[in-house]
Amino acid sequence: MSDHLTDSAPESPVDRDRVPESGRLSRWSLTMAWWAMFSAMFWLYIAVASAGAVGVPATLAGMAASIATFGVVNLLLSRYAIHTGLSVELLSRRMFGAVGSLLAPALFAATALYYGVFEGSIVAVALQEYFGGDIRLWYLLCTVYMIPVVIGGVAAWLDKLNGILLPFYLVGMVAVVVAATVQQGYPTGWLTATVASGPLPGWLTAYLVYMGVWVLMMYTFDYARLGRRADAGFHGTVTFGWVFYALTFGVNGLVGLYLLGAWDIAGTETGVVEAVVGSLGFAGVLLIIVSQTRINSANFYLASTNLQVFVHRALRLDVPRAVWVVVTAVLAYLLMLTDVLGYLLQALAWQGVLITAWVAIAVVYVLRDRGRIMPRTASGGALAWLLSSVAGIVLTVQEVSATWAQLAPVVTVLLAAGSYVLLTPTDRAPSEPEAAQGPETPQGPETPQGPETSQKPETSQAPEAAPDEAQPV
Repeated sequence: MSDHLTDSAPESPVDRDRVPESGRLSRWSLTMAWWAMFSAMFWLYIAVASAGAVGVPATLAGMAASIATFGVVNLLLSRYAIHTGLSVELLSRRMFGAVGSLLAPALFAATALYYGVFEGSIVAVALQEYFGGDIRLWYLLCTVYMIPVVIGGVAAWLDKLNGILLPFYLVGMVAVVVAATVQQGYPTGWLTATVASGPLPGWLTAYLVYMGVWVLMMYTFDYARLGRRADAGFHGTVTFGWVFYALTFGVNGLVGLYLLGAWDIAGTETGVVEAVVGSLGFAGVLLIIVSQTRINSANFYLASTNLQVFVHRALRLDVPRAVWVVVTAVLAYLLMLTDVLGYLLQALAWQGVLITAWVAIAVVYVLRDRGRIMPRTASGGALAWLLSSVAGIVLTVQEVSATWAQLAPVVTVLLAAGSYVLLTPTDRAPSEPEAAQGPETPQGPETPQGPETSQKPETSQAPEAAPDEAQPV
């Protein structure tokens, strides 16, 4: 992700969470920085994996429902983040209190790191597939080269780099389809391939598969806060909204499904890599490097910044982000050397429960805030997050009912939203003229740009009333 803010924002990780309007990114810069997420072999793989489980028609239906859901939720969250300037950590502190300011960045950092491991390993597999050699050396290369891409001043041009690489990715996707057709012939019936039905409707199973990447909604929040308020409408629809997901899930997914029909690839991300390299040869390797470099710039950036925030909150240590970029690369390499799939998939499943619960509570919080209805205390939010997450994890790991295990994300969302409403008594926030009568606690030069009035966890039982939050979002 672009980090223009390293040149203009304060050095404290706490202050950097609050972005002044003067330090925000232009419409093009933020769009290109975020659209790094568009290019990833993972989006091809997730469609292939879903089609292997429920068939292509059901996958397309679930994909369409997911595009609609992601579009609506991210419209709401991105506009709120832009107007308030809150980060995931600061919003979590408002929703959950002190526990939120610790757990949310830790969860976010771990998830971004895990995805960085997956996406980095794809480059390593592609390089080994074409050149041969020890996979451990390719793992090392794929983590080391991300350090200069994300660290310090180099990151200041990463949005431009992503903008330059985007056309290459699009051309590459077209070339993959053309080459696969030339080599394998047109795969007749690739849009109608079906499999035996399971206990749930196929479209719902596919929808649940895409719920596994709801972490993108947390990604959205930390990116959107960098946008200018004048661009909130554009970002809510195009940059972070349905347009982005129609292309990311839809176009990438269709390419993956086409390759599935043409090459009969395995339902794994390495199977997608083999199909791309098999279709384009060395050009396919370059395409994978382009795609994975773009998306891993986001993974490494968010992992490093949230590690920085977590350590600052937990240990009161102010360590430069550059150090955490190196730490992220080291951790990613060590994880690649282990049996990654043996435990990371289970870890991601558990974290996915926590993340879907977070998103559900965040949506309720934002909707309440738009109506000037604020919780009196954050303790109820923490309890709602805990109860819904525990219930979701129990459903995920139990072996009595496979159906309920599949439905765990949906149950988690409903429990999180419902319990948050029930456990957090509210008051109506003062109107803007009333709020203006009482000065806010001084925060430093960035105070006018964000709603946060204190960096300490709030202990008062009175509802918060910040001018930025009072604006319609």
